Amino acid sequence: MRSPAEVVNAFIAEWQQPRPDPARLASYFTEDAVYHNIPAQPVKGPEAIAAVFQGFLAQVESRGWEVLRQVADGNFVMNERIDRFAAGDRLIELPVAGAFEVRGERICAWRDYFDMNTWLKALSGS
Repeated sequence: MRSPAEVVNAFIAEWQQPRPDPARLASYFTEDAVYHNIPAQPVKGPEAIAAVFQGFLAQVESRGWEVLRQVADGNFVMNERIDRFAAGDRLIELPVAGAFEVRGERICAWRDYFDMNTWLKALSGS
């Protein structure tokens, strides 16, 4: 059985592909999972999570996520990352702190903390 940190690491590895599959990404989540990008409203369940990924990936391509530090305590995993995306010819680097809760070998809660203004400015190219 994979540890919670191994589950999170496998999920993050999916983002190494420019166009990760939203359904595959959602398969990492429990049926009652909650995904919350803290500046936005939370969504619940794999289907809603996949829909968020689908909409997001329609705007950008992934350029991989770099985990700078990660700690695990039981079923809780927290990391500090740089999430990289491409929007046209622009590279977007977004500093993120992520908090994951894992049940079994699936994520039951994921909260990402980042500055929405940094994201919106980078996305618009300003």
